[in-house]
Amino acid sequence: MSIKENLHHIKSALPENVTLIAVTKTHPPEKLMEVYNAGHHIFGENKVQEMADKHEQLPKNIEWHLIGHLQTNKIKYIARFVALIHSVDSLKLLEEINKQALKNNRIINCLLQIYIANEDTKFGLSFTEAETLLHSEAFRDLQNIKIVGFMGMATNTDDQQQISAEFNSLKQFYDRHASNLQLSVLSMGMSSDYQLAIKAGSNMVRVGSAIFGERNYQKI
Repeated sequence: MSIKENLHHIKSALPENVTLIAVTKTHPPEKLMEVYNAGHHIFGENKVQEMADKHEQLPKNIEWHLIGHLQTNKIKYIARFVALIHSVDSLKLLEEINKQALKNNRIINCLLQIYIANEDTKFGLSFTEAETLLHSEAFRDLQNIKIVGFMGMATNTDDQQQISAEFNSLKQFYDRHASNLQLSVLSMGMSSDYQLAIKAGSNMVRVGSAIFGERNYQKI
């Protein structure tokens, strides 16, 4: 199927409350424009430089989400336009996002990335670390960021029971805090497991290869 057909197939099957992030990493602008022209304007990038470059080249009404691991020294390049940062995994990172948001007269929406996988290669806060951060005085002092939810990535495995259990653990954590923290976003699920994530309660999925096909790893 074409990119447009893939997009339509996925969106038509999503529940109304689930937001689709089209993950565009390594794909050239002309492929992104196929998605844009099909009416979908929410894109996710893993790397800051790639996102900043594409933001300059593409229509300005695209909603950009940073979904990859983020270094503090890179925030300044996206602070003026990023819609949501999914991958916040430390107070230090939040403090720098707050600093750059203030410089741009913005409040930047963020998700805390929670570590739910059984893999050393993935990042994130433990449930305890996240609760400690959210109840800290230093966090309460940050006026130019807003935590709107949580993000998690399941283990890369064929064991669907394990994946579901990991997603369910984050959904339970989200449910415990959603009301008092006024949370609205639970970002779980990628091309290989987004259907399991939705069953577990995800309302935002990050889908790349199921839309665009296999990635092109050549430099853009």
